[in-house]
Amino acid sequence: MTTIDTATITVELPDAFDPRWNRLPGIHVDGRRITIDPAEYFFRFESSTWLVADWALVKAQLLDVDETTESTVEQLALDFIKNHGESTSDAARVLATAYGVYSYLFREEHLAGLGLPQITAGHLRMLREAATLMALNKVELDGHISNVGPCWFFPAATSVVFDLDDATGGMLDEVYHGGWFNEHRRIESIKAHAALGGRLVHGCQSVPDQSGGVVAPYGVSMANFRDDLAEFKAGWIEQVYAHRVTAAE
Repeated sequence: MTTIDTATITVELPDAFDPRWNRLPGIHVDGRRITIDPAEYFFRFESSTWLVADWALVKAQLLDVDETTESTVEQLALDFIKNHGESTSDAARVLATAYGVYSYLFREEHLAGLGLPQITAGHLRMLREAATLMALNKVELDGHISNVGPCWFFPAATSVVFDLDDATGGMLDEVYHGGWFNEHRRIESIKAHAALGGRLVHGCQSVPDQSGGVVAPYGVSMANFRDDLAEFKAGWIEQVYAHRVTAAE
């Protein structure tokens, strides 16, 4: 692992996280308080700065803005980030912002229209928690992946933390990166992710590939992103699965 010198990350969020996050190295959950030791938690940690925008501002000035024939939703998000994005080294701010974003995107009112009766409010909580931690992952404009934590590999991490079988973990992964499988939700996701400085991108074709994803700045080299990811993913996925709790335990 490549790591930079950085302090322990501590944040207190509005809701308690599942204590089973403690199964993963470097993260300690105590109710609403989350503590992360970067040297233990990340597989690769080369950058301690992130691009964010104020979530309250996103809600007030972007979420209700409609695209037009002259300005697509992606352009609206890009312009908003250019005007309001800030570089921060405060990882707690990133996590708090991400929790706001994902509490909005994975809210229970969507369950009725999702068309997946097997997805429950409990599953939405899992999505909110895992996606919040994924916000600390990072990819640079040249496509180099600078920060990688276990939640990069969504099905693997959720199987460890929430005792999910592969089918359920894969289904949640599809809901996570599928924008709820419709254009309205995708548009909502693009706008909301402006608070995290970019758009949600994935290295995978579908669940079986399990290549994870990241909120990446607009303009990232996707070709380099793909190549960098291909070099490391298999070994790190195996390390995540190693923390699975067996029935005997």
